[in-house]
Amino acid sequence: MSRVAKNPVTIPAKVEVVISPAEIAVSGPLGKLNQALSADITVTRDGEQLLVKANNETQHSRAMSGTVRALLANMVQGVSAGFTRKLTLIGVGYKANAQGSTLNLELGYSHPINHKMPEGVTVQTPTPTEVVLTGANKQVLGQVAAQIRGYRAPEPYKGKGVRYADEVVVIKETKKKKKK
Repeated sequence: MSRVAKNPVTIPAKVEVVISPAEIAVSGPLGKLNQALSADITVTRDGEQLLVKANNETQHSRAMSGTVRALLANMVQGVSAGFTRKLTLIGVGYKANAQGSTLNLELGYSHPINHKMPEGVTVQTPTPTEVVLTGANKQVLGQVAAQIRGYRAPEPYKGKGVRYADEVVVIKETKKKKKK
């Protein structure tokens, strides 16, 4: 059995879990998430905990038990507390502005970029160079953050671009002219 799957997932007070043979549904104050289940694993509820077990001892089923346990833990945390991803814009004239469910970016191109947020992801801009994304689904939130970063990834010589707030960009040394 996977070492990750040996740890149970604790269910907080305001979170409801519905287990069916084909999928599991987790709902809470911040939304509702579903996850399809493989035939290689079983999920059982023991009081206020979820236990994930592999049905057989194949390598695939043991690996899936750990994967599903991690996905369930992220679902429970997402519907109870939620996830946040912060992005910073570094560069002269780089600006972000949130209007409803659309993020308007000015990243030095000849045109503005309007990025529509998917359902379940909210965007805020506390300052013109900061973007805060929040949502219950960790995978969707990370994908949206990666798409926004992809519009102008940090370049290695000056560090200009869109980066995660906790990202460290290693600045390269400029090319020197050879001395004769």
